[in-house]
Amino acid sequence: MSDWLEYTVQVEVETPIALVWGLWSDLEQMPNWMKWIDSVKIQPDNPDLSRWKLATGGFEFSWLSRITKIVPHQIIQWESVDGLPNRGAIRFYDRGDSSIVKLTVSFAVPSILNRLMDNGFVGRVVESTLQADMNRFRDYALKANQSG
Repeated sequence: MSDWLEYTVQVEVETPIALVWGLWSDLEQMPNWMKWIDSVKIQPDNPDLSRWKLATGGFEFSWLSRITKIVPHQIIQWESVDGLPNRGAIRFYDRGDSSIVKLTVSFAVPSILNRLMDNGFVGRVVESTLQADMNRFRDYALKANQSG
């Protein structure tokens, strides 16, 4: 049995939605701002599938992810189809000269492990890492906007 843990973070980016969407929808760019993501490779035979590799503190996980919903400039939703069980969505809100980017990610943890962990501590680490990733994305997008 597994327990699903869910985290939501968001950031406001002082760039237009088209740029924010363009950066985020190019999944292979994720390691530029997501600390724990080592690589993302779109599968050549199916662009809705991508192979993800997470590496941190000597741990390494990989999974195959499928895009389950995509609405340009609004949402990218996914779920893993093998490897590390996870699912989530990235939502985009157009504010004219700026954009709100909201990430929700869920992952399965074996129930026994979940009971042994200090969930408050683990949750704070995961949430603060995701928020730092979103802040790095904001900085990355701002830099891309200035050079574009």
